[in-house]
Amino acid sequence: MPIDRVPAPSQGIEVLEAAAPLFDLGSVLITPAVLAFLSKHAICPAALLSRHQQGDWGSVDHEDAKANDWALRSGARLMGVHVVDHVVIWVVTEVACSGNRASTRLLFPDEY
Repeated sequence: MPIDRVPAPSQGIEVLEAAAPLFDLGSVLITPAVLAFLSKHAICPAALLSRHQQGDWGSVDHEDAKANDWALRSGARLMGVHVVDHVVIWVVTEVACSGNRASTRLLFPDEY
């Protein structure tokens, strides 16, 4: 079962607290096409954003994961790749000139 579709716990099960996010998302933007696609697949965009903030870069290769880990420490751009029903969704956190992470976008690769 994908992590995006974890069922709600039943009575008597202890729920663990989420870890603190590793970075700020800034302004969150999602393209209408991605929003419609995720809705069709019953996936809340917040699930992908939460994974991204926890350093789960999704389906990136080893080199890109290392680059993201470096970017996390240096304040550079972060990029996650998530595949839903064989469709790729990018989660990209951009950095402003000030060095702050200014925005995070959920989009399809051809919308970049």
